Amino acid sequence: MTNPYEVLGVSPDASDEEIKKAYRDLAKKYHPDNYADSPLADLAEQKMKEVNEAYDEINRMRQKGKGTGSTGGTGSAGSYSAGGTNTQFYSVRIYIQRNMIQEAEKVLDSTPEGNRTAEWHYLKGMCAFRKGWSDQATQYFTTAVNMDPNNQEYRAALNNVTNQRSYNYGGYSTGTTTGTGGGDCSCCDVCTALMCADCLCSCCR
Repeated sequence: MTNPYEVLGVSPDASDEEIKKAYRDLAKKYHPDNYADSPLADLAEQKMKEVNEAYDEINRMRQKGKGTGSTGGTGSAGSYSAGGTNTQFYSVRIYIQRNMIQEAEKVLDSTPEGNRTAEWHYLKGMCAFRKGWSDQATQYFTTAVNMDPNNQEYRAALNNVTNQRSYNYGGYSTGTTTGTGGGDCSCCDVCTALMCADCLCSCCR
């Protein structure tokens, strides 16, 4: 691929914070909402994909000690905080917000095993939840919480799906097949969607 630093418009000597800022600026520039009903929408989406890939590649390089700047990487699980400040899977959050689950899963499933962070499991759980698969969602959310116990976003999602399953246990489906996340759990779905939307808004500031 093209030099990831060139894609973000930064020097290989840039600090992690400078790389984060460059990424966020480009994410705002190519945000899908800026190109709604625009003939440039597809081009902007492709550009956003390139920016995401460049950012992820720099993260991998630095985590392996092949890059420069401060140690720890720009996108490690430890840098994540509630409110969506981590933007490694920014495009996935956009897809989920728009209920484009197939597109979101395509990005997530193409992520190498070694880069499947707590956020990755959380977003996989969100996809499963939107599809009505509460058992799978619970598994992914639980893994996310175990990987990052202090993240309130992951804990809230796990609590939501756990409460939903407890409510449905009395006589409704527990969500092991497609479509069980229908009207009976719309409240949980709305809460989770709003939470995800809040993260996206925070990311775009």
